[in-house]
Amino acid sequence: MPHTKSQEKRDRQAIANRARNRAIRSELKTRSRQVEEAAGGGDREAAEQALRIAQKRIDQAVAKGVLKKNTAARRKARLAHLVSSS
Repeated sequence: MPHTKSQEKRDRQAIANRARNRAIRSELKTRSRQVEEAAGGGDREAAEQALRIAQKRIDQAVAKGVLKKNTAARRKARLAHLVSSS
């Protein structure tokens, strides 16, 4: 139970932030899965297009503070390697 008005506000903000962060993380997983499926299916053009979208979403997650910069770089590199090796 919060004791101050400022703590009540922080609690409300934390709930909103958690919901937003979960939605962003969920989309990142979806985009990564789409890249993996396209690369696995052998459709290089679809895989490259999915990769571009996934990279953009990862960069947006970094800008929002959902992911750290090095984590984003690692994820993008792994996806790019997957596409280039398919």
